[in-house]
Amino acid sequence: MHHRLPASRTLDRRNLLTMTVGSLGLSLFLPGLEPRAAARRGPERSRSLITLWLAGGASQLETWDPHPDTKIGGPETSIKTRLPGLEISSLYPRTADVIQELTVIRSLVSKEGDHARGLYMVKTGYRPDPTLTHPSLGAILTKELWDKSVEIPQHISLGGGPAPARGGFLGTRFDAFKVYEPGRGLQNLSASVQGPRQQRRLAGLDVVTRAFQRQRPVAKDRTQHQRIVRRARTMMKSQQLEAFKIERESQKTREAYGDTRFGRGCLVARRLVQQGVRAVEVTLPGWDSHVDNFTGHRTQAGTLDPALAALVRDLRDEDLLASTILLVIGEFGRTPTINPLDGRDHWPSGFSCLVGGGGLAGGRVLGQTDPEGKKRRLVDPIQVTDLYATILRQMGVAYDKEIITPIGRPMAYCEGTPLERLL
Repeated sequence: MHHRLPASRTLDRRNLLTMTVGSLGLSLFLPGLEPRAAARRGPERSRSLITLWLAGGASQLETWDPHPDTKIGGPETSIKTRLPGLEISSLYPRTADVIQELTVIRSLVSKEGDHARGLYMVKTGYRPDPTLTHPSLGAILTKELWDKSVEIPQHISLGGGPAPARGGFLGTRFDAFKVYEPGRGLQNLSASVQGPRQQRRLAGLDVVTRAFQRQRPVAKDRTQHQRIVRRARTMMKSQQLEAFKIERESQKTREAYGDTRFGRGCLVARRLVQQGVRAVEVTLPGWDSHVDNFTGHRTQAGTLDPALAALVRDLRDEDLLASTILLVIGEFGRTPTINPLDGRDHWPSGFSCLVGGGGLAGGRVLGQTDPEGKKRRLVDPIQVTDLYATILRQMGVAYDKEIITPIGRPMAYCEGTPLERLL
């Protein structure tokens, strides 16, 4: 069957790709794919970043910075961990057993307390700017540390939730490849037909491609049509797609992570970094606890605690922790005060995260917050931008490198200063 394009739509990029690539079962916007090199382990491996994104803003007081038996502490208690002197919320007994591998930062500060703006700030290190979109941390790492041996996307977002990490002014090529149901395989990666019929479709695609090149010689480079198709076809045939499947993992391993979308996402994240994927984001939504904060955090901990602990343990035991930075963070924390609805509101002035692996210092606690909840008594405030400068430097990227954006504006990847005590 031959497709005849109306004159007003002659070989338009979107129509061309939709008509041809879609019929082959290909995904359109994939990062570049090159032949595979042998995987390595230990600190000599190229580094990866796994971000566990706590969408909505987890309360520091019900996670990594509890203040039990105080006015702001709420009903939860704390437990000791394997890191001497560190106590975390009693909702996280499994994490308490592995948290010594990471560093707890209790004094993060951001200038944005709105969800959309806070999310943008913590994913990019910049406040929103109407003139351009900044790239996420994962997009920067993917661009600067491109691995030709990886045949699957090198920047991946697992699970639901708002606003997956974006490429920003680096281009949509570096947007995170979205997988909403991790551990369930991928859709649209198998051709709908096989054999001679498939070959005829590929031959038809080549005809359309050549016609596009003849009629639009300038646009062919800008649209990257051939490159997109080539990468998609390479990915469809790659054995590395097995990283998205968890059926071959033991029942014990799958149970350790938890049979949840987030738990499966964390297990897939470990499998992806084993394949050399550069940046993986796993989202756990549901932390916006303006109402009934304490019940909500107990429910969330039931999902986060086993998955996080299993991920840290697996990375360590598989000799991947030395080459994988793990960051557990959300857009802000929750207020020390408890509102009339038994909830906590937005709080960007002293919230918590976990970070470690990849050669970063572990087993430390940075910063302190005041049991009375007064912002002015925050000890050792740490800017999100400084944390990201630290991660970029540790990953081997020039954090202050300037890029000329599409509007001709020079923009540094990060305006922070690395935290030497983490390096």
